[in-house]
Amino acid sequence: MKTVLTPWSIDDAENTYHVKRWGNGYFDIGESGDIQVIPRYDQPNLKINLKEVIDEMQSKGIQFPAVIRFHDILRSQVELLNKTFRNTIEDANYQGQYFGVFPVKVNQMREVIEEIVSAGSRYNYGLEAGSKPELIAALAYNTNKNSLTILNGYKDDEYLRLALLGLKIDRKVIVVIEKYSELIKLIDLAKQLKIKPIIGLRVKMMVKGRGKWEHSSGERAKFGLSIAEILNAVTYLESEGLIDCVKLLHFHIGSQLTDIRAIKEAVQEASLVYSKLFKLGVPLEYIDVGGGLAIDYDGSQSTNDSSCNYNLSEYVSDIVYGFKQNCDLESVPHPHIVSESGRAMTAHHSCVITNVIGEIHPSGTQYFTGKATGEHIIVSNIRELEKNLAVTDRNDNQQEIYNDAVQLKSQAMQAFKLGILSLDDLAKVETMYWRILNEIEQQMQHLDFVPEALNDISQLLSSQYLANFSVFQSAADSWAIDQVLPIVPVSRLNEAPTKLCSLVDITCDSDGKIDKFIGNDTVANNIPLHTLNPADDYFIGIFLTGAYQDVMGDMHNLFGRLNEVHIVSYDDDPKDFYIEEVIKGSSVDNVLSTMQYTPAIMAQIIKKEIDDQIARGKIKPREGVNLIDFYEDCLDGYTYLK
Repeated sequence: MKTVLTPWSIDDAENTYHVKRWGNGYFDIGESGDIQVIPRYDQPNLKINLKEVIDEMQSKGIQFPAVIRFHDILRSQVELLNKTFRNTIEDANYQGQYFGVFPVKVNQMREVIEEIVSAGSRYNYGLEAGSKPELIAALAYNTNKNSLTILNGYKDDEYLRLALLGLKIDRKVIVVIEKYSELIKLIDLAKQLKIKPIIGLRVKMMVKGRGKWEHSSGERAKFGLSIAEILNAVTYLESEGLIDCVKLLHFHIGSQLTDIRAIKEAVQEASLVYSKLFKLGVPLEYIDVGGGLAIDYDGSQSTNDSSCNYNLSEYVSDIVYGFKQNCDLESVPHPHIVSESGRAMTAHHSCVITNVIGEIHPSGTQYFTGKATGEHIIVSNIRELEKNLAVTDRNDNQQEIYNDAVQLKSQAMQAFKLGILSLDDLAKVETMYWRILNEIEQQMQHLDFVPEALNDISQLLSSQYLANFSVFQSAADSWAIDQVLPIVPVSRLNEAPTKLCSLVDITCDSDGKIDKFIGNDTVANNIPLHTLNPADDYFIGIFLTGAYQDVMGDMHNLFGRLNEVHIVSYDDDPKDFYIEEVIKGSSVDNVLSTMQYTPAIMAQIIKKEIDDQIARGKIKPREGVNLIDFYEDCLDGYTYLK
């Protein structure tokens, strides 16, 4: 990366990291150069300095990496969604109401569910479950008798019995039929238990979504009933005298819908299906638009997979006005609207903070390159090339020198493979090659025109910053589906970043890296970061990790869950926040036990081995005791580096 020759400002930092674009009003860069968190959408002057949060965590001995949750952001998002729907419904003179549900699968953490249920209680905001364990949690926590509990996913008898249990305790549990055989099971069980179910029918939509999950709809969709199956279901329920149990029509065309046109088209199709079924005598009251409300991860406001070309207000307006217009045209009642927005509710509230613990640089190793008697001609030629580059009156031939350096390095590798070049000669060639590239990069700053061939040099010279975390545990989507997550230094943003970097984690897997970042126009392979100072910690934040990333991570290399800190804003506090709760991350003992090891037995084995060495006189007794204590302390310790 070029050394910055002009003064650096906070505006330059914003243009580099685009915090305002992806921050959705919750994140900003302060004049101090620190990331600021604005946790309440209705209190823009209440700001939390993220560096001060980290300082307080360090003072309390909380190890990094760590998850920081801002529960006020979670509450803000729930309130914004519900208020936007309510206000739009009122403005449109829409006759139905909004009954949103949060899909538990997006973030199953108890603290998250509790906060969402609490924030949504005044809006009758419920939960959606897609499995038996999620339903068990939803029944325990969604206690508002006016909110909905929507049940998706494939269901067996036990799942359906749990649903009917919910009805018996006066909950509005709606069983969404994903395949026809579920309906037969449900009706049989309902008869046995002498209770009328509340039924939803999921329709396979013909309209396609946009983005990575566009195949969630269409004829080959995993879930849902075809039109023929829906009509068969209606006929069956009429024959059983239970058609009045069908209260909801459900559709879903994919997660992270990038293009608003897909939503408009889906509303058009779904409203027609609803209208025709209602006219057939199906007493539908709700229409569930599913999930899909997207997050603008990269701030581009485009149809890129990591973005979207609409905002919350436009999304809600298209749903409300779309159903109103089509229902009015068909002369049917406006249904209550249900949505299952999860990503948009939780993504912003959580971030991963990790410290950079080292740098891997291709030209970081120095080797003596002095001339030796009888050295190979390739070594002599690259030395002469480096000498020519240093001559000031010949500094207009960088492209020629670069081309020659690349050729000589290639020749050196071939000569070494043929046994012609020694290890010493090869090391000299490599060292001088990297020095040449570094010098060309410095000279490029003074060129009026930079040849296209030289544009690759900054990429070749980019560093890898070694960060104390596991991609597979804390940023799974960046590895699995190339999701671009915003990554920003927590502080020093009032300083010019002079290093071009990618990130590598501490796992022993070559895939344990992040090399896709928010760029100006496209996805970038590197991110500008600051030079490391050995005397100071350098923290970076991985943001928008509250949806899926919190719960999808695995224990690759036995790196476990992160320490977790819950932050609550408090205007009367000098720092405008306090740490409400600290949840300790996985210990080595925890992760080993999960994988069927017995840590106590492992400690006994090591103790016996050390005792044997003490008996043989190979280890002193005092040293042996210290070694046993050290092993046991490691079992109790954090899985990440100190």
